[in-house]
Amino acid sequence: MSVEPLSLALLALLLGAIALDLLIGDPRWLPHPVVAMGRLIEVLERRWNHGSPRARRCKGFLLTGCVVGLTYALAWGVLTLLAWLHPWLGRIGELLLLASALAIKGLRDAAFAVADPLVRGDLAGARRAVAMIVGRDTDTLDEAGVTRATVETVAENTVDGITAPLFWALLGGAPLALAYKAVNTLDSMVGHRSERYADFGYASARLDDLANWVPARLTALSMWLAALALPGARRQRARRLGALAGTWREAPGHPSPNAGWPEAMMAYLLGVQLGGINHYGGSISERAPMGEPCEPLRVVHIERAIRHMHGAWAVFFLLMAAVAGVRSAWA
Repeated sequence: MSVEPLSLALLALLLGAIALDLLIGDPRWLPHPVVAMGRLIEVLERRWNHGSPRARRCKGFLLTGCVVGLTYALAWGVLTLLAWLHPWLGRIGELLLLASALAIKGLRDAAFAVADPLVRGDLAGARRAVAMIVGRDTDTLDEAGVTRATVETVAENTVDGITAPLFWALLGGAPLALAYKAVNTLDSMVGHRSERYADFGYASARLDDLANWVPARLTALSMWLAALALPGARRQRARRLGALAGTWREAPGHPSPNAGWPEAMMAYLLGVQLGGINHYGGSISERAPMGEPCEPLRVVHIERAIRHMHGAWAVFFLLMAAVAGVRSAWA
């Protein structure tokens, strides 16, 4: 059975899961729960995504409930069985499941896979690499465009791949962390505003918005607090101090109720401007600009974005640990 929420034992397991993820990430040879979630969603989408708009929306709610509920139940059941066989098996099982919910190394590696060819002047290679992590058209992007796409992805996925799983894990252990990953996977697969998914993916998209609402804002705050501890010139420190107000002002202008918070904070901390025009399958999507263009976007900003990503999850974990410590002291 999963350990008690917001407990010191769970914190220790999470710390071990973070270390494991940083060490090995998600090896392709190791079965991953998200792959199984994706296959289940594909099967159910083919079977259920038809009929009238109202029928599709109702079946979309059913899809969301089935996938999230089944994920939670399976994780809880496996851990309960392992703990019944031996307490240490339960702990090891929870450690592995928690590590599978995190993507610190994967996000870092994906960003550097874009930065490395850019450093070598291989723009075509960088475009191919960034196309693996974004949905926008990348064939005509210059260095600034490739960098912007990568930095925005690092900022948004700091929440989806790191801090939100940590948040839900602290509240409900590995079962709730994996249930969150199911929500996130549903949103990425069917939560689009296209004709095919506008109704069927409605429930998935709204639940993802709800699940990320608190983590997104705490992540922006954590990123800001971590940046204040970094060394820098007086001008940089002044920019960092003003980042919180700028994020509060501009984040609500993002089409997503959550993605704007880490993206706006990242933009202000880097001294660049994110947002603007993107192309999707030839269609133009214009987003409100975020941040101040103190510097032109260059490949060096990808490395700096990774640094802020690490600072964000580290401070986020410390904040959650402080809450758990206070809870333990008062228990």
